[in-house]
Amino acid sequence: MKIITTFAVALGIASLAACNQSPTEEVADNIEANAEDTADAIEANADDVPGMTTDANADAAADQVRAEGEAAADAVRDGADADGNSAN
Repeated sequence: MKIITTFAVALGIASLAACNQSPTEEVADNIEANAEDTADAIEANADDVPGMTTDANADAAADQVRAEGEAAADAVRDGADADGNSAN
């Protein structure tokens, strides 16, 4: 019973901590997560196709998607701070 209670309290604290993000930070996190998922899908699809060239090209494309996703997320974060109205 103590383990269940401890787990429930920990889960509650974790959920409250997740709510502490600003809407802008949530958007930026979603951009990064979507880019990561897309890059993972590119790599997984390339694994199904035989050939080293395909793997290398897919890895490069996945890396580019990740970099662009990170840059877009950073732009969202920086844009929110640039006008001085963000409450981060």
